[in-house]
Amino acid sequence: MSAHCMLTGAQPGFGNRISHSHRRTSRRFDPNIQTKRYWLPSENRHVRLRLSTKGIRTVDSIGVEAAVARIRARGVRI
Repeated sequence: MSAHCMLTGAQPGFGNRISHSHRRTSRRFDPNIQTKRYWLPSENRHVRLRLSTKGIRTVDSIGVEAAVARIRARGVRI
């Protein structure tokens, strides 16, 4: 899953693109996924996380250790 946040679980939403004549075709709303590298002091290494921008703000507020613990609790291997 490429457009998927490791922390928040944000994934694409689906809907319709509506033209001027009101014809509907399907479209996809992707979350804003960024790859970010954090230093993990407990393991003395860097970890590379694929996070949405909301996930990045969450890591900034709770800290990288707590964020990695939440990600691992969801069953994602880092």
